[in-house]
Amino acid sequence: MTGTQWYGVMGFRTLRRRLATVLGALALLGLSAHAARPPIFVLNSQDANIHVIDPDSWSVTRRIPTGKEPHHLYLTPDEKSVIVANAANDSLTFIDPRTAEVQRVVRNIIDPYHLRFSPDMKWLVTVANRLNHIDLYRWDGSNLTLAKRIPSAKTPSHLWIDSNSTTVYTTMQDSDELVAVDLATQTIKWRVKTGSLPADVFGTADDRLLLVGMTGGREVQVFDISVQPARLVKSIPTGEGAHAFRALGDGRHVLVSNRVANTISKIDLQTLEVVGSFKAPGGPDCMEVTADGRLLLVSSRWIQKMSVIDLATGRLVRQVRVGKSPHGIWTLEHAKRQ
Repeated sequence: MTGTQWYGVMGFRTLRRRLATVLGALALLGLSAHAARPPIFVLNSQDANIHVIDPDSWSVTRRIPTGKEPHHLYLTPDEKSVIVANAANDSLTFIDPRTAEVQRVVRNIIDPYHLRFSPDMKWLVTVANRLNHIDLYRWDGSNLTLAKRIPSAKTPSHLWIDSNSTTVYTTMQDSDELVAVDLATQTIKWRVKTGSLPADVFGTADDRLLLVGMTGGREVQVFDISVQPARLVKSIPTGEGAHAFRALGDGRHVLVSNRVANTISKIDLQTLEVVGSFKAPGGPDCMEVTADGRLLLVSSRWIQKMSVIDLATGRLVRQVRVGKSPHGIWTLEHAKRQ
């Protein structure tokens, strides 16, 4: 072999090694980006912890201890934290929604069962399901300051806030009422009777109608909230134990879980009719729709599982074992909320 040939072979080998190194680095970068997809959070209310689930492998990657009875969670306006409300521990746990790292715990938030930020990002509202009050907190982007504690009727349950951040709507589960709170004056504007055990609430984009799930019945009641007090305009039969809502993300449909019937109903918000239904095992409670609109994630409350349903077919495609009494479920990569 001549010198020129020898150097040519060596140059080729060097190039091949460098190419392999580059390809390896690119593969690692690809794996890193793949692994960086935001996880799914499932709150286990009787275990006082959170199961963190990888959305690609569907494996549980972490268990995060919380205070007692974590029921619901909500994203901060800057999207840097998801807040878990620990009702029996009087605390809020702030978690990074992308890495699942605990950022901080805020204590002395009394009995936070359900929570919601106002669209103008100035208020965080919580309800005390056990102690019967509504708390209005001012939010400065980092800290919470209690502005008003409003005594309520029995067992305040779920919250909705209108798009103008003027009115808070909350259900009273054991006194069968829907209550409206004026944020400007921090007083109750009106209260109206509902059906049995009202639970979750969902407002239409035009702030005209409010849907209320009747967990003690088998229907969703629709209230006209453009008038004061609100007026019942329709009852939509869905299934026994109508409970929680989640928008499909197409601007037209919302899903409701029927916890006793073990079904999910699809409601057309234009016609206010059920246009689809499918089975969901184990007492379906809270739900999440993936960003691509393909999958519905459901906390199956009575069987310690997260159920995954194909929205195109309505078929159960997967279940992931989680903790006792799974309740809130959420991921950062979700469908639109209307």
